[in-house]
Amino acid sequence: MNTATIEYLGGFHTRCTHDRSGQSFETDAPVDNRGKGEGFSPTDLFATSLASCILTIMAMRAEDGGFSIEGTKVDVKKTMDSDPRRIAEVKMTFHMPTDKTYTPAQKKVLEKVAHHCPVSYSLHPETKEVAKFIWPH
Repeated sequence: MNTATIEYLGGFHTRCTHDRSGQSFETDAPVDNRGKGEGFSPTDLFATSLASCILTIMAMRAEDGGFSIEGTKVDVKKTMDSDPRRIAEVKMTFHMPTDKTYTPAQKKVLEKVAHHCPVSYSLHPETKEVAKFIWPH
């Protein structure tokens, strides 16, 4: 079975359908490259995919350790380069839930796995990956 089916809709929009679940969403070209900002651009999805992958791996490690990161939110900012046009940097700020307390060991584990997910391993060597953690007091 394929992973996804993508259909070009015109106007630099695509519809992406996950083959197994049937869920779909639309994309738009980036606003700095003829898009209108009417949806995620492919490079937005790439940066979002990185953060989502990291968050998933962190959740797995937390569950294995008997604790939870439920409620964690991540702000993602991508920076493009122009020659060649590519993602130069993805900055992620992880806002850990304020209703939980984490031990120093738990924090260390979570921060360590932040750069060890399949999407992270797939980045171009010149793409900078920056992860910042905001821990509850």
